[in-house]
Amino acid sequence: MMKRFAKLLTVAALCCATLVAGCGGSEKKAEPGKIDTSKPVKVGVNPGPHAKIMDNVVKIAAKKGLQIEVIEFSDFVTPNSALAQGESWANCFQHEPFLKATLKKEPKFDLVKAFNTALFPINVYSKKLKPGDKIPDGSTIAIPNDPTNGGRSLLMMAKAGLFKVKNDKDIGTTIQDITDNPHKYKIIELEAAAIPRSLDDVAAAAINTTYAMNAGLDPAKDPLIKETADSFYVNIVAVRKETMNDPRLKIFQEAYQSKENAEFIKKSFPGSVYLGWKE
Repeated sequence: MMKRFAKLLTVAALCCATLVAGCGGSEKKAEPGKIDTSKPVKVGVNPGPHAKIMDNVVKIAAKKGLQIEVIEFSDFVTPNSALAQGESWANCFQHEPFLKATLKKEPKFDLVKAFNTALFPINVYSKKLKPGDKIPDGSTIAIPNDPTNGGRSLLMMAKAGLFKVKNDKDIGTTIQDITDNPHKYKIIELEAAAIPRSLDDVAAAAINTTYAMNAGLDPAKDPLIKETADSFYVNIVAVRKETMNDPRLKIFQEAYQSKENAEFIKKSFPGSVYLGWKE
């Protein structure tokens, strides 16, 4: 009888321990139907205007209950690798053609566009010429060496009449697609981040807004040639495909595309950065 009683006590103790472990000892789970915003989401950006805008989005999102941790990347390659590997939750630095070009090279990256952010123009700058000056015949002009921004630069310059290309709507345009170059410009390709440092060595260069502003250039006043607001190179937020069902993404989008953030962008970057969504 005593042995049986002892056995019952042991079973009861085990049940009690199990209940304690199942309730107080485990991580608290979010209630069904509620969004778990207890931990921050990591969003990758480039330094400069992307980071400055995202810092403002962080404040707006916090009011909506979403915590965002901003991670800065100094190049155009690492942010997508980090996102694909789960080191970040989203990134905000690229336009859709760039993402598509990346996915062609890295088909294992299961990344998609989530929503539009802003248009960061790519403009032509010079240290030797002033806005309104003509680029002299035979000059060397630098463009980014990544396919999308390189093609984007060539289309912009073709639109400005510097030369002609096979198809003025082909985002895959390369130097080999220049069909008529009456001014005999020499086009060279350099890493996008390094182009501002090359301005002493070339007559002019196509520079992304992020790198231009980091180099102290004013995209509203300094360009010889400006990309217009109707460009289809609008920047986006990219996420892993599985994240598209994450309810926190809606909060993030609402914060980024809010009236408060729109006013911040207009005030902070007048004539330099354009909204990528309709207000």
